[in-house]
Amino acid sequence: MPITVTQLNADEVLRYMGCPPEGADAAVRSQVESCTRELLGMIRPRWSWRALEIAFELEGVRLEGGLLLPGEDLKAHLAGCTRAVLFCATLGAEVDTLIRRAERLDMARALTLDCCASAAVEAVCDQIETELQGKFPGCSFPFRYSPGYGDLPLEIQGPLLDLLDAPRRAGLCATGNHLLTPRKSVTAVLGVAEGKIEAKKRSCLGCPAQGSCQYRKAGGHCGIL
Repeated sequence: MPITVTQLNADEVLRYMGCPPEGADAAVRSQVESCTRELLGMIRPRWSWRALEIAFELEGVRLEGGLLLPGEDLKAHLAGCTRAVLFCATLGAEVDTLIRRAERLDMARALTLDCCASAAVEAVCDQIETELQGKFPGCSFPFRYSPGYGDLPLEIQGPLLDLLDAPRRAGLCATGNHLLTPRKSVTAVLGVAEGKIEAKKRSCLGCPAQGSCQYRKAGGHCGIL
């Protein structure tokens, strides 16, 4: 199914900018709206997915075919699941080009575009997650889980992309430092359980930004919990 994004939640973009929505003035909101329009004209979402059986081991979760996803956090997160759907998604290289061009001219606008792109790739992933859940009627799903969250290391990015044939199917690769390129891209693991499982929530304790999060320092949160 083709994935398209035709609008963004301005409040979510503001949260990515570190600006509480209630504190954003008219000028800031106007810039968010302008950058949103420009970004939506550039994104070319591509994605790939694959469903695999899983087994739980002492060191982590073993995927059908042999790849180990290490760590205790993902293993606990997938408790009750018998399969995992792996997927990747990207907004496309055009978005990286747009942001880099803005960085040479107007850093404030570049920041806003970057945050719009972060919101957009999450919106793409939300659509993909809904699409994938529809392929497993009667099943339950904990929230998607990405490398870098909890104790699932970024080093797993490359092997996940290989399993998904991501360079060919989505134009998505990983650098030597395990960062995705194009930058506004995501890899994720979505558990699949037969019947009902205990509902799980995202936690600040597992978030890779917890050490520098301005919302936690102010006593709040980002709004996605």
